[in-house]
Amino acid sequence: MNAPELCFQAPPAILTLRDRIDQNVFNALYARSLVYNTCWEDPAVDRRALNLGADDTVMVISSAGCNALDYALDAPARIHAVDANPRQNALLELKIAAIRRLEFEDFFGIFGTGYHPRFAELYRTCLRSELSTFAREWWDKNQGWFTSPLGSIYYHGLAGLVARGFRAYFRMRPKLANDVHELFAAGDRATQRAIYDSRVAPALWTPTLKWVLGRQFTMSLLGVPHPQRRLVQAQHPEGIAGFVRAAIEYVFRELPVADNYFWRVYLHGHYTPECCPEYLKPENFEALKGGLVDRITTHNRTVTEFLRETNKPISRFVLLDHMDWMSSYHPAALVEEWNAILRRARPGARVLLRSAHEDPAFLHWVRVGHWRRPLDEVLTFDRSLAARLHVDDRVHTYAGFMIADVAG
Repeated sequence: MNAPELCFQAPPAILTLRDRIDQNVFNALYARSLVYNTCWEDPAVDRRALNLGADDTVMVISSAGCNALDYALDAPARIHAVDANPRQNALLELKIAAIRRLEFEDFFGIFGTGYHPRFAELYRTCLRSELSTFAREWWDKNQGWFTSPLGSIYYHGLAGLVARGFRAYFRMRPKLANDVHELFAAGDRATQRAIYDSRVAPALWTPTLKWVLGRQFTMSLLGVPHPQRRLVQAQHPEGIAGFVRAAIEYVFRELPVADNYFWRVYLHGHYTPECCPEYLKPENFEALKGGLVDRITTHNRTVTEFLRETNKPISRFVLLDHMDWMSSYHPAALVEEWNAILRRARPGARVLLRSAHEDPAFLHWVRVGHWRRPLDEVLTFDRSLAARLHVDDRVHTYAGFMIADVAG
């Protein structure tokens, strides 16, 4: 497409003093921390939507890097993992280095078990030299996450703090903890529902837990800024706690838990060989080690910065949910980003994005290009496919899942 000009026509809400305080807290946490120690989007759903081929070039927001590794198993030409938080790419770099330099048993110990008693030695002798300067400095300071008395990297980082809090909560309530473990061990959905309905739900949803989930600080630790909280509250009569409850009930009543490694890892602090991301399975590790991992390149940039710097067309964009908070915090930058996406998109390119709202407002107020065209004139949304795939999402914490194709 011809390079579109920046057009800004947006009605974002005016931020209140409380909003600005929440924003400053979120920014302070984000600027100093690894937020996500594992990806919280289901790559099995993504891969069905992306339908990757050998000539595809993918741009994905890195997060914890799990899904970039998952996409690589479909052998696209190139995957650009882009994240404005360099700590997230430091984690992906460490995974890539470990795939290249370690055997599977050590690799699974580090990222599957989340703990390896010889990590310091492996890091010093095999991994450190493979990392960029920033990643090296980050892991020089934080390599103890893999040998911590807490027992797992999945109890570190901001999301790990929340997981650690829930682990402590379950320790104080051993019967509930035992019931939850039995829920994960259930062999069929009928048993899952029975355990959840009769034993877990009545004990889990206490006023205290609802209060904790309703705090913005808790949401900030999980990488959810106040604009996303507002979107949830606007849709659900019981607010954040009600939304989380509905998501959990869908997962544990409607979907099989046998392969739901997303929720399991935060309960147990580790994966198992039978329930883990695809990159942690022996045959996929070997495929990545055999060359597929070399198709991933990391970029410590914003999406717009990356797209301005590259001159290669992109055929697949995986944007996660960052546009929710951009639409409130930086609406002009969001319009600029959409222009950059359309400028760099190959004709027929596919865009995946998630949102706390099933129909996010920015899709209607963003205007792009010289003619100020609305997004639904330059994108074709496949709402039917998105709806069919969304029901299988094992995370299920996003109200909106959107698949859109760029006009040829």
